[in-house]
Amino acid sequence: MNIFFFLAIGIIFYFLAYRYYSRYIAHVFDENDGNPTPAQQLEDGRDFVPTSAGVLFSHQFASIAGAGPIVGPTTALLFGFIPVWMWVILGAVFVGAVHDYTAMFTSLRERGASMAEVARSTMGKWGFFLIISFTILMLFFLTAAFLGLTATSLTSLVPIEEMRVSGHSFLKTVVNAEGVAMAQIGGIASTSVIILTLTAPLLGWLMRRKKISGWLLGGTALLLSLASIAAGIYLPVSLDPKVWIVIITIYVVIASTAPVWLILQPRDFVNSFVLYIGMAILLIGIIGGGLTGMSVQAPAFTSAETSAKLGMLWPFLFITVACGAISGFHSIVAAGTVSKQIARESDARKIAFGGMLLEGVLALAVIITLATGLSFPQYLAIVWPETGAANPILAFALSMGYLLHNALGVPVAFGTVFGILMVESFVVTTLDTAIRLNRYLLQELWKIILPNARGLLQSPMLNSLLCAAVMIGLAWTNAFQLIWPIFGASNQLMAALALIVVTLWLMARKKPNLFTLIPAIFMIVTSMAALYFLLVNKYLPAANYPLIITDLILMALAVGVVILAVKRFRSLRQA
Repeated sequence: MNIFFFLAIGIIFYFLAYRYYSRYIAHVFDENDGNPTPAQQLEDGRDFVPTSAGVLFSHQFASIAGAGPIVGPTTALLFGFIPVWMWVILGAVFVGAVHDYTAMFTSLRERGASMAEVARSTMGKWGFFLIISFTILMLFFLTAAFLGLTATSLTSLVPIEEMRVSGHSFLKTVVNAEGVAMAQIGGIASTSVIILTLTAPLLGWLMRRKKISGWLLGGTALLLSLASIAAGIYLPVSLDPKVWIVIITIYVVIASTAPVWLILQPRDFVNSFVLYIGMAILLIGIIGGGLTGMSVQAPAFTSAETSAKLGMLWPFLFITVACGAISGFHSIVAAGTVSKQIARESDARKIAFGGMLLEGVLALAVIITLATGLSFPQYLAIVWPETGAANPILAFALSMGYLLHNALGVPVAFGTVFGILMVESFVVTTLDTAIRLNRYLLQELWKIILPNARGLLQSPMLNSLLCAAVMIGLAWTNAFQLIWPIFGASNQLMAALALIVVTLWLMARKKPNLFTLIPAIFMIVTSMAALYFLLVNKYLPAANYPLIITDLILMALAVGVVILAVKRFRSLRQA
């Protein structure tokens, strides 16, 4: 079937959802721009900072939509094109957008509180303890998965012949042990990431101190992005993956303790331009391919033998495709950093519901690009190799290069380079955002365990170092294929728990709540099933004790939250 058909259905569905469904949810929450937001009430210049909707949308979108909606669908294509396509469309509207928007709005009404803090008001101190502990564990696996993935992709090499660049190649090459000239695709992304990171404080200063206009700021960000890409082409940085792991770890510790306006906001703002341009290029390629009659080449469904590398379609499809359909990390961002910066309540619908649907568009484009650009054997060789490290980012980048070449006649090299840049900038952004959020949560956890905790235990630097130490420890010893499934299960379970907290919050105020309760039940059953199957079929047979213990802890914490939620539900019904 023509690839344009699959894209058009998704975009039309998303448009109708934003036009009607988001308005219904806004009505349930009594959206009112006359209400003061936490950013206005508690402004401190560090975490609570009133920010324009455009800049804040860029931060939210950059934090949630970087690697997730690319890596997840790329990995899940193992199940076949149709299941992934359907889950991204339906999940993004009825589960993901509802989750993001309701978490953000609940936090707005609770003075910028995290989901764990909201759980304290709905389920008591034990609910707070269980949610915050679960969230910390989930973020450990998220950062470990993305750290290892980043180090692998920043060192990506592709045979120069596959780039199909005629005449003198503009790509720097190295010769591998077999004597094959390899293009340093990862090195280009490395240089770009370094430049954008080093120039972020300059943009932050212009935004915060000089108050320059949005158009001028956007033009500066665009020029910086293009300049960093040009520099990467001529001066690619080549480092060992382990060296990259150490460098990125040091960076995220620094970034997670700096004021949000100095690194976090400007980096997200710049990175969002790379992603917006990349999305536009992808959509143009798909439309152009559709006009020339291109069709999906990937199998609609795959055999049980093929999909066994991941597990059964249910529950593993629904935990593998996280960002792009639903992700618990989104609620941590929405109720962790973004809700503290929103200037008007109506901005929340644009940022959260709209941001999730735009992420769905990205996931749709990724699925179609992969299913069209690469042959299925090529896909399996890169993402599910028999030996060597999996590299889903490279698979996406190559498929983008081939799609643009076949649809528009663009050299494979151009699309591949831009594809890897789309992901790499955002993986680093996701990492520093996640470490910052985990630092907040650890500081709260110490207050529970040690009520009089002060001084060193409340130090932002110490808690960031602790988060980074666990992240690098997990990434150093576990491959992506091992970490991603348990991250996916814990991430989706986090989303279910956030939806439970929001449901109880709505019930306490006698508001409609089925639109959060139904997806909460579906996600908690699915995620718990995935954790059980991972434990029984993978971790126990392999005697992987760290993952066995973590799996059991995650299930125990989730069961504890469910028990507390059921008790609270009954008391609310009786009241």
